[in-house]
Formats: sequence, C-alpha cells, structure tokens
Amino acid sequence: MRTVIGALLVLGLATLTAGPIRAQGKTAERLGTVRFVTSCAPAVQPQFDRAVALLHSFHLDAAVGAFTEVATADPACGMAHWGVAMAWLGNPLAAPPSARGLKEGWAAVEKAKAAGAKTPRELEYIAAIETLYKDADKVDHRTRALAYEKQMEQLSARYPTDREAAVFYALALNITLDPNDKTYANQLKAAGILEKVFAEQPNHPGVAHYLIHSYDFPPIAAKGLPAAKRYASIAPAAPHALHMPSHIFTRVGSWQESIETNRASAKAAAETLAAGGSQTGLRSYEGLHAYDYMMYGYLQLARDREARALVEEVTSTRKLNVDHFAGAFALAAIPARYALERGQWADAATLTPTPSDLAWNRFPQAESIVWFARGLGAARSADRGQEPLLGASERGAATGGGGLDRPGRRPERGGPVAHAGLGGGRGRHREASGDPGVDQARPGAARGDADRPGAAGGGAHGVRGFASGGAEPLPGALRRRARGGAGGRRREGPHLLRPAREPRQGGRWRPARDQEGEEL
Repeated sequence: MRTVIGALLVLGLATLTAGPIRAQGKTAERLGTVRFVTSCAPAVQPQFDRAVALLHSFHLDAAVGAFTEVATADPACGMAHWGVAMAWLGNPLAAPPSARGLKEGWAAVEKAKAAGAKTPRELEYIAAIETLYKDADKVDHRTRALAYEKQMEQLSARYPTDREAAVFYALALNITLDPNDKTYANQLKAAGILEKVFAEQPNHPGVAHYLIHSYDFPPIAAKGLPAAKRYASIAPAAPHALHMPSHIFTRVGSWQESIETNRASAKAAAETLAAGGSQTGLRSYEGLHAYDYMMYGYLQLARDREARALVEEVTSTRKLNVDHFAGAFALAAIPARYALERGQWADAATLTPTPSDLAWNRFPQAESIVWFARGLGAARSADRGQEPLLGASERGAATGGGGLDRPGRRPERGGPVAHAGLGGGRGRHREASGDPGVDQARPGAARGDADRPGAAGGGAHGVRGFASGGAEPLPGALRRRARGGAGGRRREGPHLLRPAREPRQGGRWRPARDQEGEEL
C-alpha cells in the first residue's frame, strides 16, 4: 500500500538564529556560536557574526535585515551585501531562488562588488555568490550551482583555516547532490567536512544543520543522530532549528522525540508571529510544517485523540503568514493523513482544499494530495461517483504524470488517483524519474514572486528528499504495529497497512528496509 500513504509522504517536505550569540550579538537570542572573520569595521563584527548565524539556520528574513544593518553601519563592508545575496537564495536545498530572489540577490551582488572588499579571500566569496546569480536568464540553475560548488571548493582549499569556507562548501555539495546517486557521494563528502568542524565547534548552527541534511537519507540517517540531538539546543531561537532534528528522528523511528521538537518549533513560530501582531486565523507556514511532522508521529504511536485535536486546529487556519509550499502542503496533508491512515474512507472522500481562498493554484503538488485522498476514499468506500474520480481535472489542471507514487511528479487528478485505491495492492515506490526538472531536486510549482527570501521556493528541505525518493516524513513508516492495544494500532484492512518493522536497541521500532536500504 506504499502507493497510498507513501505517495502522500514522498511529496512532503520541508521550509527557513546564537547562548548569547557568542556570535556576540543580542543576549536574548540563542543562535549558536559563529565567527566569520572579515575586514569590515570592528564595531560591526558582532552584528555580522549574528547575521551569519541567522543565515545558517535559514532564518532568512531576519538574516536579510541583519546583514542590511551591517551594511548601513559600515558602507564599505562588501561582505554585508554578500550575506544579503546568500539569504535571497532562499532554502537552496529545496528549490532555486524565486524570481524576486534572483532580482534581489543580483542587486546585492552588484552592491557587494561596488562596496568592494579589502582582502582577496572576501573578493572570492563575492565572486562565488555572483556565479549563482549571473546570467540566470540564460544559464540553468544546476549549471550555475555546480560552478558555485567548484568555486567554494577552491576557496576552502586556498584558506584551510577558514572554517566558514568549509561549512559553506559542504552546503554547496548538498545543493548539487545527484538524487540518483545511491552511494550518497556528495552527502558523505559534505558530512566528512562538517564532522571535522563539529568536533572543533560543537555549538556551530550551520554545522549541525547541514549534517542533518547530509544524513537525511534512509540508509545513513542514523549517522545524523548526534547532530539532531544537538541542533535544537544550539539555536532554539530559530523555529527551523527546532524542527530540523525531526528529519533524523522520523527516519529512525524516534516518534516521541520528533513530536517534542516539532511542538517546540511550532511554539517558536507562533511566538514570532505573535510578536508581529498576528490576526485570528493567521498561521505560520513554519508552524504548519512542524504540525505535519507532529501528526505523523501521533499516527505512528496511535495517539488518535491528539491527532484529531491537531486536525481541528489546522483546519481553523484562514491565512498563511507567507504563501509557502510547506504551509500549503501541511494544510493538505494533515487531514489526509488522519483519514487515510485510520482507514476512514468516507471522511477522506469528502476532503476539500482548506482554506478555500489560499492560492492553491500556485501549489498544485500540495493541492493534489487532497484530490488523491478524496479519490482514494471514494474508491475504497465504493462511492465511485465522487467528483474527484471523474471530474477533478476540470477543476484546473491535470498536472501530467503517473500518480503520486512517482517521486517528483505531480499527479493527474482524476483517473490515476481513483485507480490507486482500486486494486488494493502496494504500489512500487519508484526511484527518481530522470526528468531534470524533477531530479535536480526542485519541483517547479512551488515558485512564485513572493516578497520574502525563501518564501516562494519549495518547502524547507523536504523537496530534495522527495525528488530523490527519500521522502519526508519517511515512507517506510507505512506500517503501524500489527496488533492493537497501547503499543500500536490495529490493522484496519488487508491492504491498508503493513507491519513492516524490525526491532532495534532500546525497545523502539524502526521501519524495515528493502535490499537497497530504502524503507518499505
């Protein structure tokens, strides 16, 4: 039945602050410890370090603001504009920059060049980021990203004591990973670099963050546990930092840990929103992303009462603080998970995209989850007259492709959705499609000209896993425990769920894996 819930999960994502920043900044923040030496005025160095810490935790709006403050305080600090350009990439592990990101990032590059830099090293940083923006209308993103990776490799080799160069080179390796490479060459190379820095700088937010991303694949996920257990305590002021450990916790079956860290992430996101004077029904996309992981953990542990409360809270959402794929995905996936995983086919058959006035047309991958669940619910409940089975394509856009079980493809609404549930068998979770637009880790529909860095790209982090077949949250959990009672959920149908698990140390369970190391 991997076609049913695994298909729903592979589309998920995922996505965007120093004890006192020993990145010497605001004492109320805990963003980790960063030291990025520059030739800028000594008075702005603490602010610059703080801005880099924000950048490393993908707290991107705040990073743009912080780097801009540095540039204002020291107009000759070209590296401040470098930082702005880096932040306007958005989440580089999820999608290429948005149209606005390319415009704002290129403007920042030009300002960096105009302001200049006092050292060859800083000039190389500026030249490297220029590569990612230059000729974006003529050269495809992957080609530019590979050129950026090469420049960061050279910069890191030329300045071996510059740990920030090493960290950003490791990030570049993850940006350019090949999702078809099951040896995980780039990821493991990046991890090797980061592990060395982690041993020296255990409070560095970027190192912990990028280690989690490097190991965010089923066969190597356990290697990411040390970073996952550290990151939330390194940068608890950043909602994304509180969420990221759950990428690893979910992969290894640490459901309670995932629930707890995502609860903290959602709380931090809500507090950030409230500080800006939020209105009733307004919800943070980062908080919703955390809720999606919480829902997954609740269902794994058969904690249906808490899962139901989460559904009710999420469906009260009236507007997102930012129109972002991660938020749209969560709004679609949370009610669908709750219905499908519990075998409530009639409920699934009546799902609708909520809130109705969200710009769903910008996020067809997310909206398709609703129609997939609705069609499957209708098929399983023998109500095959439901509109999604026959007429959903008229609602706007069959998106082409062979159904949600194919990583990186948007499902056609209508036939393929309905057929997914009729045979009752388990669908094959396919590998990457070979389509560059898919396999270069970037679904295209999540983009738009949003007015915040990272707001219009794919969700944080998970899109890459989606394109590579390493879904988020992992499809391998397709399996609740086979028996009922306090330990797990009853099996609710001959083909709905499978007890694909094997015991591991500590009395927990983890998903069983097939011969290639992917979850079943």
